[in-house]
Amino acid sequence: MKEAVGLRSAEPREILQKVIGEKIPAIMSYLSKGKWHVAKLVLTELGANRFTVEIWRPSREESRDGGVVKPRKKPYPINIQVEQPVGISIKYEYGKVVFETKVFGFEPSPEGEGGGKIELLVPDRIELFERRSFFRVNVPASLKVRMVLWPRRSRGDGRSLPPREYMQGRLVDISAGGAQIAIEKEQQAELRKGQFIGVRFTPMPYEQPLVFNAQVRSILPTADEENVCYGLQIVGLEASREGQETLTRLVEIVEKYYQMNCAGGKHRECQKDAKADTTVLEIQQ
Repeated sequence: MKEAVGLRSAEPREILQKVIGEKIPAIMSYLSKGKWHVAKLVLTELGANRFTVEIWRPSREESRDGGVVKPRKKPYPINIQVEQPVGISIKYEYGKVVFETKVFGFEPSPEGEGGGKIELLVPDRIELFERRSFFRVNVPASLKVRMVLWPRRSRGDGRSLPPREYMQGRLVDISAGGAQIAIEKEQQAELRKGQFIGVRFTPMPYEQPLVFNAQVRSILPTADEENVCYGLQIVGLEASREGQETLTRLVEIVEKYYQMNCAGGKHRECQKDAKADTTVLEIQQ
């Protein structure tokens, strides 16, 4: 992380065409009935002002002992509507492409088991983040960063409800894609793996707080057994311009924390790449 880590704009059609040609899978995030969902896709066609995606299904999957496991036959259903905004993220060369777009139309699967083809509008703008932004960095020892979390709630019609309770925790490490938070055992709530929560924290004194949604990906006790560590995957930032601004701030925070750690004498950490984010999105097919 010796160089500045940020983002730059890229030509949308050029990138989309390369993604299609190399069959690079993409992740789509979207809201349905007040809840965030993610789906793994593959881009298949590029038209004048829209492109087509399909649910990604691997041709085969190798098990741990080397055998071949049959891929999932029934894709997960995609509950979206025409004109609905969605976010797309794609690992691209040495970075990650993110952009927001809208659903133009869709064609259900002939089998009627979910999936099918989805037509999305070609975005006017695509942002390319350097992949180093998605490596985890520890919070500098000089900072005590408190985080506020609350379980997301929604009504039957999908509209969000006010939280019933809030929890406070300490930020342990963070990347542009996830975070790890330590919460005292005495005040932890009934958080479970896979649950979506709201998060708010102030990365540096006197800065404006950041607010975003995340999914609980792991729950592990600390070595002293006094706290519980929650591994979080940040979701939904690609789906709006406001979310992309939050993502930009997260990238800046990761770099700032990294530089502070280096200035604080953590030479071993500075001499090697930051450890890879363990909360990267994993979608079972």
